[in-house]
Amino acid sequence: MISKLPGIGTTIFTVMTALANKHNAINLSQGFPDFPVDPLLNELTYKAIRNEHNQYAPMAGLMLLKEGISEIIYDNYSRSINPDTEITITSGATEALFAAISAVIKPGDEVIMFDPSYDSYEPAVLLNGGVCVRISLEFPEYKINWAKVNSALTKKTRMIIINSPNNPACSVVDANDIAELKNIISGNEIYLLSDEVYEHIVFDGKKHLSFISDEDLFNRSFVVSSFGKTYHITGWKVGYCTAPEYLTSELRKVHQFLTFSTSTPFQHALSEYIKDKGRIKSLKKFYQDKRNYFLELIKDTKFKPLNCSGTYFQLLDYSDISKDNDVEFALHLTEKFKIASIPVSVFYKEKPDHKVLRFCFAKKEETLERAAENLKKAG
Repeated sequence: MISKLPGIGTTIFTVMTALANKHNAINLSQGFPDFPVDPLLNELTYKAIRNEHNQYAPMAGLMLLKEGISEIIYDNYSRSINPDTEITITSGATEALFAAISAVIKPGDEVIMFDPSYDSYEPAVLLNGGVCVRISLEFPEYKINWAKVNSALTKKTRMIIINSPNNPACSVVDANDIAELKNIISGNEIYLLSDEVYEHIVFDGKKHLSFISDEDLFNRSFVVSSFGKTYHITGWKVGYCTAPEYLTSELRKVHQFLTFSTSTPFQHALSEYIKDKGRIKSLKKFYQDKRNYFLELIKDTKFKPLNCSGTYFQLLDYSDISKDNDVEFALHLTEKFKIASIPVSVFYKEKPDHKVLRFCFAKKEETLERAAENLKKAG
């Protein structure tokens, strides 16, 4: 058999979680919380099931939920979005990313993405016959080098993927990035895929600059969001894509044959739950407090924190502890010190020699405390 993805194996998240389970290690690798979901959200789901909301939802998503999303968008980004023609509920953000890429990328089209880049981008491009053009972010701040982007542009450039807040780099785009991007796409037939799944988790007074807020950007963008990240329900796999009507129409052509629709009781539960806008507004402080607590716990180690402006991950430089590459050191930490992390180099095409690991701090305090004790033993 000839593989359509010959260079792609099992994701690093699956590998490290399996390794954590094997060695009974604290799992700060895969990005999921270990604290419970709000009991109200669980009750709303049970209510939806009891009320027999158990058959297929509409292909594009439950209108009640899409109307609620449009209110959140207006509240956060001051933009009126048509819930009927510009919002599509998907089975997780990963499906939305795949559907958006599949909607516009044809064989030979070039897609610019930035390393370290989330690992679902490249396979989606390759399966659609596209060509990945990968540009490394500038270490250690993980900023976009726009001169390199300009140099990479060709007549075949069809899409640019931006991830902000960035996973795994934890950086966010700023006003200068927005201005540079607008200048690049002006006069070019380039679409944008804006992965904004951590849009509500931004720290230190910084503001998330959504592509929805900017007329020029939104008119050619697929903007992908995730309820899983916002409400600590990653296993529900409920995301959505906001895009202008002409792009939404193309995305839905793919979506209807990819998953068709997303869990009906979950959509009903979320349509009620998101009415309380305060839950989103409290998210920044909730996770910033967790980040700060984690950093305080490890302040006496030789691990050096890199700047974390968003997401619920923290990058730690271990160059004062070991000369091992990051994959080797991640394995060493898991096996000997019983704490699992993610080596950042796996998200690059050209592997850097950075001594950096990614740790998830979306955990209970006691989990972070136990993890810190293990990290103290390691360094």
